[in-house]
Amino acid sequence: MMPAIERYLALRRAAGFQLSNAEYLLASFARFAAARKETHVRAETAIAWAARSRSVAQRDERLKTVCRFAHYVRLDDGRHELPPPNHFGYRKRRRVPHIYSSGEIERLVRTALQLGPPGSLKGQTYGTLLALLAATGLRVSEALKLRFPDITPDGLLIRETKFRKTRLVPLHDTAAAGLHRYLRRRRQVAAGEDHLFIGENGRSLPYQTVQSTFVKLLKRADLCSAPNRHRPRLHDLRHTFAVRALQDSPLGQRRVGQHTVALATYLGHVNIYATYWYLEAAPELLGDIAAVSEIFVCGGGPS
Repeated sequence: MMPAIERYLALRRAAGFQLSNAEYLLASFARFAAARKETHVRAETAIAWAARSRSVAQRDERLKTVCRFAHYVRLDDGRHELPPPNHFGYRKRRRVPHIYSSGEIERLVRTALQLGPPGSLKGQTYGTLLALLAATGLRVSEALKLRFPDITPDGLLIRETKFRKTRLVPLHDTAAAGLHRYLRRRRQVAAGEDHLFIGENGRSLPYQTVQSTFVKLLKRADLCSAPNRHRPRLHDLRHTFAVRALQDSPLGQRRVGQHTVALATYLGHVNIYATYWYLEAAPELLGDIAAVSEIFVCGGGPS
């Protein structure tokens, strides 16, 4: 079975997937099947192998990994069985995001700019980073990987990110102006390091350092979560950008389908399903979609 697994992994990696976890899981499954003297995927064996994990989420991921492989290998050999992908009944639940108000973002950025020690670049670094995340919807990892050559007259060049895609992110004039103000100060510090955002040691800013500093900023800005609600997260700035982009679309919310496709491209999503998730945080958008859907179903035609 391993030769088929290697061909499968090579094909998907050529399409841009990294598949490090899938490689580990499929090798484990192949050994489990070999111990049973099996050379083809059998649904019963796949379920038994997947069930060895402790959590339902892990069992579900293991079984789905074999299912994806089985879909591929059955094209050449119908003796492979296709396991039931939802056998364990797991359903992923996403945490309800915090949608920042414009006032909260301003307070967060203002608090970041006050970070010391006096005369250091730290305050400007964090203030610019948070403002950039809010204004562009970048992933935190994408912003931290930015280098000087990625700042172009047409926007930010985001190179081979989560799904090995490269895309150009245009900047609003106000965002570009704020970024260039930071660049004038940044170029005077750690000239040998070309990462845009650097830590106090003059090297690229690690994610864990940003995360721990962000938690402190939430407290200083009095933005800790209300009772019975989750604490705001860094990633919620991206979620806020996406929701506001759909809410403020110039052609109106009834054209949300077209805007969602454009937003998926802008955010660097590998498929549209990841973008649809952002609609859940905007009940008014879901209401508009429901109304248009009802008109369509009742014979009113597409909107």
